[in-house]
Amino acid sequence: MAMTMMRSSLQRVSTQIHHSKSVISRTSAFSSKVSDRIVKISAVDPDGQKREVLGLTGQTLLKALTNSGLIDPASHRLEDIDACSSECEVSIAQEWLERLPPRSYDEEYVLKRNSRARVLNKHSRLGCQVVLTHDLQGMVVAVPEPKPWDIP
Repeated sequence: MAMTMMRSSLQRVSTQIHHSKSVISRTSAFSSKVSDRIVKISAVDPDGQKREVLGLTGQTLLKALTNSGLIDPASHRLEDIDACSSECEVSIAQEWLERLPPRSYDEEYVLKRNSRARVLNKHSRLGCQVVLTHDLQGMVVAVPEPKPWDIP
């Protein structure tokens, strides 16, 4: 009886280990392909031209816009909310706002600080605080022209 229970337990553990290895190998194979991580978004530049921007899941919107040349990398220490300038601010199309997590207190503070009117535009987000996911595939954002105090 004890031997049968031990054998049954060993079979269950063996099955769990085999299942875990299978999941790990599928996950590793999935995440190792860059093409599986690509997120395509549309960005409207300050001249009104719509451009396709490629980013990767887990990357910030700011990084994707910087890599595409729409935002000057010197204007922002990437991913550091304390270093935000108004160039980090983007406008998100209405239909995409619900797919984003709400703004943090820090993000709202920076947006208000950068706004001359001290009023929040509901479409405004900081590009460094928006993390790309597959749910954002096709998102439309507008990159405003730099404000006078951000131009060297």
